[in-house]
Amino acid sequence: MATKLLSLTCIRKERFSERYPLVRKHLTRSRDGGGGSSSETAAFEIDNPISRAVFQVLGMTCSACAGSVEKAIKRLPGIHDAVIDALNNRAQILFYPNSVDVETIRETIEDAGFEASLIENEANERSRQVCRIRINGMTCTSCSSTIERVLQSVNGVQRAHVALAIEEAEIHYDPRLSSYDRLLEEIENAGFEAVLISTGEDVSKIDLKIDGELTDESMKVIERSLEALPGVQSVEISHGTDKISVLYKPDVTGPRNFIQVIESTVFGHSGHIKATIFSEGGVGRESQKQGEIKQYYKSFLWSLVFTVPVFLTAMVFMYIPGIKDLLMFKVINMLTVGEIIRCVLATPVQFVIGWRFYTGSYKALRRGSANMDVLIALGTNAAYFYSLYTVLRAATSPDFKGVDFFETSAMLISFIILGKYLEVMAKGKTSQAIAKLMNLAPDTAILLSLDKEGNVTGEEEIDGRLIQKNDVIKIVPGAKVASDGYVIWGQSHVNESMITGEARPVAKRKGDTVIGGTLNENGVLHVKVTRVGSESALAQIVRLVESAQLAKAPVQKLADRISKFFVPLVIFLSFSTWLAWFLAGKLHWYPESWIPSSMDSFELALQFGISVMVIACPCALGLATPTAVMVGTGVGASQGVLIKGGQALERAHKVNCIVFDKTGTLTMGKPVVVKTKLLKNMVLREFYELVAATEVNSEHPLAKAIVEYAKKFRDDEENPAWPEACDFVSITGKGVKATVKGREIMVGNKNLMNDHKVIIPDDAEELLADSEDMAQTGILVSINSELIGVLSVSDPLKPSAREAISILKSMNIKSIMVTGDNWGTANSIAREVGIDSVIAEAKPEQKAEKVKELQAAGHVVAMVGDGINDSPALVAADVGMAIGAGTDIAIEAADIVLMKSNLEDVITAIDLSRKTFSRIRLNYVWALGYNLMGIPIAAGVLFPGTRFRLPPWIAGAAMAASSVSVVCCSLLLKNYKRPKKLDHLEIREIQVERV
Repeated sequence: MATKLLSLTCIRKERFSERYPLVRKHLTRSRDGGGGSSSETAAFEIDNPISRAVFQVLGMTCSACAGSVEKAIKRLPGIHDAVIDALNNRAQILFYPNSVDVETIRETIEDAGFEASLIENEANERSRQVCRIRINGMTCTSCSSTIERVLQSVNGVQRAHVALAIEEAEIHYDPRLSSYDRLLEEIENAGFEAVLISTGEDVSKIDLKIDGELTDESMKVIERSLEALPGVQSVEISHGTDKISVLYKPDVTGPRNFIQVIESTVFGHSGHIKATIFSEGGVGRESQKQGEIKQYYKSFLWSLVFTVPVFLTAMVFMYIPGIKDLLMFKVINMLTVGEIIRCVLATPVQFVIGWRFYTGSYKALRRGSANMDVLIALGTNAAYFYSLYTVLRAATSPDFKGVDFFETSAMLISFIILGKYLEVMAKGKTSQAIAKLMNLAPDTAILLSLDKEGNVTGEEEIDGRLIQKNDVIKIVPGAKVASDGYVIWGQSHVNESMITGEARPVAKRKGDTVIGGTLNENGVLHVKVTRVGSESALAQIVRLVESAQLAKAPVQKLADRISKFFVPLVIFLSFSTWLAWFLAGKLHWYPESWIPSSMDSFELALQFGISVMVIACPCALGLATPTAVMVGTGVGASQGVLIKGGQALERAHKVNCIVFDKTGTLTMGKPVVVKTKLLKNMVLREFYELVAATEVNSEHPLAKAIVEYAKKFRDDEENPAWPEACDFVSITGKGVKATVKGREIMVGNKNLMNDHKVIIPDDAEELLADSEDMAQTGILVSINSELIGVLSVSDPLKPSAREAISILKSMNIKSIMVTGDNWGTANSIAREVGIDSVIAEAKPEQKAEKVKELQAAGHVVAMVGDGINDSPALVAADVGMAIGAGTDIAIEAADIVLMKSNLEDVITAIDLSRKTFSRIRLNYVWALGYNLMGIPIAAGVLFPGTRFRLPPWIAGAAMAASSVSVVCCSLLLKNYKRPKKLDHLEIREIQVERV
């Protein structure tokens, strides 16, 4: 599993057809006699690169329409495949661009009587780059939708996803038409701060800080020296901070080379210079989030300093004799001391602390949209400027009587900032899974120096970020593995639970791979580094989870649609509320007793209007889906289930049919000796020594399984030296023979024994028949032409397979097995595991066809597989699940990766998706319900009957609380526990493995 994780890449399944064109697949089978199992090898033969085009086809009403479109397209020359989805009005075409072009395909669809427009064309996909940008200043879904529209309008941008919850954007663009500098500029022109995270180029970046006295000439020398190094792409020097940024190819060079060049170049020229890794202490997502939390906290404290006195003078002190007289003392005309104090204290809250709402509103209105800042600015301005009007009137009029609302504007801003502070803190907790993953890498590493013979000549402790490819590092007991690589010396057990979720320590010895960030337990290891930086398994898992959080779930489209008209609608409702109550008061449609003694009808109407404006909350709607997806994918990663986005989560919760591959999915994936029966008296150790000495020269999988089993009788040696085998002969399809210790040994099937006239007794025949019935391969062993033993080799079921299938049945999920193996083996495995529906001897494309048949029958299908031959089915399925120990191609084609390779994780993935989606539904119920109930109450619906009204400052507090409550609801997913049945399964699996 670790081997595959080292090359795990976060590539979505829509790119699979571009990277691995399915032109032809040749399936070869090798069968051993005696009813043995079959092994499959799928090989890709690429005759001509295939391009993919996706069209939107309008006018299709049924499957007959889809069939006519498909037939019309397939008549064209150069069409490899065409898949028509009438339900979603989509057509995906795989074609050879040398034979047919996109325009011809489009015209053909229209000639068939339908309207077609190109959505995506991957003919030039190789030129596509992906960059990620951090965006600061977004407050609600309206902001993220606006940025998406801005980015998508840029020439060359193919796709743009903006995630409000993690404040990042992922942009797919053509570097020939645009650049990431242009994208940054467009975002900043839209009124937001943009910081480049990654460019998508195949390079790594490191920042170095130079300490010492430097001249401009010295810096130029350093720049030229670094640019001259092989593998260095570019060098950028920041003179104000003495920082040097280097873009480089990690396969060619690394940071230690840069430090060595810097220090040797300047030495003797400007005195001694030291170069170190530059620490900016605030550019990472976590540091930026902490800075934002501190900023809101500081703003809230300052707002309290001014707002509390305003509240006391308006609501408390007015009822205390003595203080009331002082506050009501008239300074000029009707202007009182209390009004002056409230005006002076409320002004900095409105225009200093609340300035962020003015800037946010300006930026939103400048780009022709409205967001939450607009609502807050309008509501607080209405309260503040009306209050300012009453102060000015009171100062200039001897008989004016009015009530100010300074406490309303000040308390509104204070409560909203408090809500934003709590919301940012809660949102920060949703991304803790990524933060924990990123913190797994150790800060330091022990670098070993080796001589030409590979002997250790010295060791040095270095910064973990200075590790380079092909370094040899030392991992002591209790230390974390500093980087991905493989063991060249030593043996130990490594705890990989923090990466894979697998609780049991994994034995490591020479040749085994290790993953950076895992914990070495009880032995010393020397590891040769194979992957560093962004190539490491840890970095790629982090990138996969981040990409998953960027990908929008389809259900989020509801919030996006609502956000387009939400704010304008609220402004209209607010104005209508004020106008309705104002006219009702002027026209005496309600008794004057309804008006509070301190107000008139205009002021009452104004309070209702302001309450409507500030209680409405578009943020809660915008956060309902992404926060739940963030927590769900993070929890999945901690459980060893990598879910590639909200779309996979949404589809997985609907799955009602799962198609399983057999080899490597339901079974262990490699043959093992399961039974040995000796027909003559002989010591088993001596028997296996002779057999292993013969088979060790064969490359056949069954031979390797026998040799591996024989090692158990030589457990005192890691790589035992077997006796020499002379006259070795491998007979294709039958077995092998050799002379060992003067005795002729033959290992193979019945045909081999019959060819050499070895008598097979009835006992051996019965053993062979029993092996065949149990889907095992029977292997005969003869010594000097006398049959001595029978071995049974099988690809055993995974310990949890039967129970996992049983649990899926209890969840009303149908299980089907589709395999390329023979029918006898397939039926035997299916009976043992409890699967009723079996399809055997299926080619890769036939597996995909079966998935499509199930989908056509109304099933939501998940495919679980591990091999290259499973990839077409993984792509065709609604949800593709790849076993983590499978091939890279299968992992890339899947929507969900099961890192532990345990079948119970299939159940975990489905159960987690159901829990996550139920949380999303609950978030939407709360967010929509809050607005649907809150706005009418704020508008005064209850006032005529109950005299209950919602003051604006309480409405603002409710608005702030709604966003916090949605985020906290999503955070409850962090307490997710797997179904209890799975815990029982895991305990049993551990017991089986120990036996």
